[in-house]
Amino acid sequence: MKHHFFPCLVFLLPAVLCSSLTAATSTTLLRYDRPAEKWTEALPVGNGRLGAMVYGGVSREVLQLNEATLWSGAPRDWNNPAGPAVLAEVRKAVFAGDYLKADQLCRAMQGPYNESYQPLGDLVLDFIHDNTAEPALASYKHTLDIDRAVVTTRYEIGGTTYTREVFSSHPDQVIVVRITASRPGKLGLAVKATSLLRHETAPDAPRTLVMRGRVPSHVAPNYYRSDPNPVVYDEGENPEGMTFALRVAVHETDGIITSDDTEKALVIKQASAITLLVSAATSFNGPFKSPGREGRDADALARRPLNAAEAASYAGLLSRHITDYQGLFRRVSLDLGGNPDAERLTTEERLIAFAEGKADPSLATLLFNYGRYLLIASSRPAPASGDFPFALPANLQGIWNDKMRPPWSSNWTLNINTQMNYWPAEPANLSECHEPLFAYIENLSINGRKTAVVNYGARGWCSHHNGDIWCQTAPVGEYGKGSPRWANWGLSGPWLCLHLWEHCAFTRDEKFLRERAWPVMRDAAEFCLDWLIDDGKGRLVTAPSFSPEIGFFLPDGSGRRAETSMASTMDMSIIWEHFTNCIEAARILKTEEDFAQKLAAARARLYPLKIGARGQVQEWFEDFMETDKHHRHVSHLFGLHPGRQITSATPELFAAARRVLEIRGDGGTGWSLGWKINFWARLRDGDHTWLVAKNLLRPIDLKSGRKFGGIGGVYVNLLDAHPPFQIDGNFAFTAGIVEMLLQSHNGEIHLLPALPAAWPSGSVRGLRARGGFEVDIEWTSGKLTHAAIRSTIGGDAKIRHGENVIPVTFKSGESYTLTGK
Repeated sequence: MKHHFFPCLVFLLPAVLCSSLTAATSTTLLRYDRPAEKWTEALPVGNGRLGAMVYGGVSREVLQLNEATLWSGAPRDWNNPAGPAVLAEVRKAVFAGDYLKADQLCRAMQGPYNESYQPLGDLVLDFIHDNTAEPALASYKHTLDIDRAVVTTRYEIGGTTYTREVFSSHPDQVIVVRITASRPGKLGLAVKATSLLRHETAPDAPRTLVMRGRVPSHVAPNYYRSDPNPVVYDEGENPEGMTFALRVAVHETDGIITSDDTEKALVIKQASAITLLVSAATSFNGPFKSPGREGRDADALARRPLNAAEAASYAGLLSRHITDYQGLFRRVSLDLGGNPDAERLTTEERLIAFAEGKADPSLATLLFNYGRYLLIASSRPAPASGDFPFALPANLQGIWNDKMRPPWSSNWTLNINTQMNYWPAEPANLSECHEPLFAYIENLSINGRKTAVVNYGARGWCSHHNGDIWCQTAPVGEYGKGSPRWANWGLSGPWLCLHLWEHCAFTRDEKFLRERAWPVMRDAAEFCLDWLIDDGKGRLVTAPSFSPEIGFFLPDGSGRRAETSMASTMDMSIIWEHFTNCIEAARILKTEEDFAQKLAAARARLYPLKIGARGQVQEWFEDFMETDKHHRHVSHLFGLHPGRQITSATPELFAAARRVLEIRGDGGTGWSLGWKINFWARLRDGDHTWLVAKNLLRPIDLKSGRKFGGIGGVYVNLLDAHPPFQIDGNFAFTAGIVEMLLQSHNGEIHLLPALPAAWPSGSVRGLRARGGFEVDIEWTSGKLTHAAIRSTIGGDAKIRHGENVIPVTFKSGESYTLTGK
């Protein structure tokens, strides 16, 4: 039965939904009854630059620390001048159907591997407890409150309750550690710092501990196992390599402070309360300058936040932190239903119960909220002070890493993972958190212009599979050691530009479009025009072309595998999307009409998407059989998500996209499950979307050793398990929940497009839709009961629920309400 609507147009309607600003603890609290025993059990805090993983130990607390700009290496020349000549030979082989030869030739177009994100070190707090008393383990609590962005550890020993609070403050640019004892004079500890990197640690003045060090000039990727010297320090005069400084200051205490030069520690005794401030900085001076020879003064930079915070009380620091954080986090509230047992269970117990079949819709809400928390914690604009002007986007692990050779270098993997990190930024109302990615794209485009010329003889700019802090844009692979199916794929530039366009689509910020987005988008389109070639039949194709990270069987029945061909579906979809966005941008800006016409003409000639013999969207230009039908990448559905080429308006392709997902299956790595959630939501199948989402909520690497099947899921600290840890799955889950409740990519604001039966009643407040709209929705028994759509700038919109579509013209600040019966 169709819903009956009673629309009314009002001015600035207040929020009418039931959700309050303060969510229940079951949806905002990670809770544990034991300390973390490994890194993937520790709890993350971050301010976009400084991160810590908090273990919550009793006799020893460890905060594993990171500073977002701490990387190995320096700027260098990674381009390959042999590229244009080899490119011609690759294309000959592809058009001759000799795909194996093309594979081998592509290796000659590669450059060096990129550099690696580095761990700063560990802050170690060794506590001096009453040795005659045993800890009351029943009293132990370790929590992360994601409504306040504070980790709390509490336990009792000998009648004294000890409490620690840890947070990473963006306004004050320090990590704050507050430790209290319920009885006077019962608090004592030694403060130490150490690092895997070359370093020296020593007390500096009565109240400060300092660690200074240097990063290797090169760290090879963890997967490059044939390198005999994977970690290299420059031992020469005026050495290359980033320097860093960590400063830990005793900010407030009523105890006695001494320094222990032998243990390289600060010792505090007979205290009731202690506040520690942790500050760190590096010599990073932007992606185009040597950090060792043209770097900034890391030690001086690390001092500044401590000096600025000197006059602040702990209460003042906490208040500023919470006000700043909640200004972002509390824009959105979600209620998918509760779980009466959630308040008494630990997060680990909730995960296990859910995997056993116990309903817990609030667990999905918790993971949704956690994704927004992690984006705020790992991606913030540069602070207003100007002391730390280089805000970097969230990498493969956000800002958290404890290894010198982390998985995949903890870099920016640009064939899906970096982009996935930012899928929730606009629709989940965290637009400011998108800014570090925009700045990174702009810097990539600078280096990418040289790569386009040197490697391909092309105009515009390009980038490939991997990026690092130095904005490497050339193919990686260590000059022939990398597989072409990932190392040589070169269309990350136009995909990254989708984020610039999406920001404009959601905000309608024409100034941003004109001054920042358009120049980068235009030049990426110019590269695409030069990269496309005629296939001899009047169609434009890419060659060489890859479907990232997966190969195909040769069609001769030999069982041989190849990777390189022409016009992969992903390539064609990305270029179609980018040309479409550029044409629209030129229209809005009333600029470069001739260029837009060139793009329109080229778009009309693009090799079309095709449907294969299994009813599926083909992955390659021919209906090759994939080497792994359950492969984690589903790149040929780019046009379904995040693109908009495949929609209900293209019913045959829409059905063929569904067939692709049926063939790939509902399993996969953590981030792959995240992408599939978004795919199924775009197909408007709420129940299947929830099925895949439940697979992502599967607990991995439990202390008990118990397994629940599958590959990916989440660790007990709810971080995404590829495995190993990759943060992109967390962000994809959050974005996917939004797609289930609200879509706006198809020219309409579509309410509840993929609502599963498992969420019969609920509400959401504060989501964003393209066109400059903010949306609240409430539903009961699976039916829409109330929605409010607020326009921030005015304009036209079509609002859809089910088969009902209502055109509305808004003035700036107006709201439109829908009430269903």
